[in-house]
Amino acid sequence: MKKLLLLLFLIIAPGLLLAQLPRNLLKSTERVSTFDEYDGSIYMKMRYKESSVIDEKSGAFDAKLKYNIFTDALEYNQGSKYFEVIKSPTVHARIDGDYFYFCNFKSTRGLNREGYYVLVELNDKYRIYKRFTLKIIEPTQNTLTQVAEAGQLKMTTTYFVEEEGTIMELPMNKKEMLAVFSDKESELKVYLKKEKIRLRKEEDLIRLVARYNALKSADSTPSQSLLSNVTRRE
Repeated sequence: MKKLLLLLFLIIAPGLLLAQLPRNLLKSTERVSTFDEYDGSIYMKMRYKESSVIDEKSGAFDAKLKYNIFTDALEYNQGSKYFEVIKSPTVHARIDGDYFYFCNFKSTRGLNREGYYVLVELNDKYRIYKRFTLKIIEPTQNTLTQVAEAGQLKMTTTYFVEEEGTIMELPMNKKEMLAVFSDKESELKVYLKKEKIRLRKEEDLIRLVARYNALKSADSTPSQSLLSNVTRRE
């Protein structure tokens, strides 16, 4: 289903006029002013971007949206009124090339991991997502100068591999990554060095997971699950 939806997103031409976003796909909200004096932003990007919203039940619509990291919401503005797209697994959005899905995932330990995830890579066996979170540094008073220092907001990006509704966080450290995929550690260690893989580069991270999947598939008795035999992370 997600593969079909992604294809639907991709074939929507940028200039194609879609229906306006209906009110039943929106929920009233208020502008967050708590962090107005902080350095940084609660938004992934400051400006509202031309976006497409797909409701699996009623079709595709156009709107100007931006992603609010703090509230984990796709925000919509109409004059002085603020709304967010309803959070539903059947309502998805494309914002400036990023494909947002509201997912009810479980961790490898069975914990709920609900929220918006951006689809990065789609494979018949697994998918790779990224999720944005906000690091909040509260304002402080410099003890030497007695000058107040503004609070800070920093966006962090975490990557996950997902299989049949279960997700596992992908570490950005090579040593930790090899420990997670310990059943193919020696092969991946060679691959990392030979291909000069940089885990903080999204394309390289995708390549590494694909390599791990290929190695598992080549086993004489391949596992039915990509996430089997991995070291669990929360």
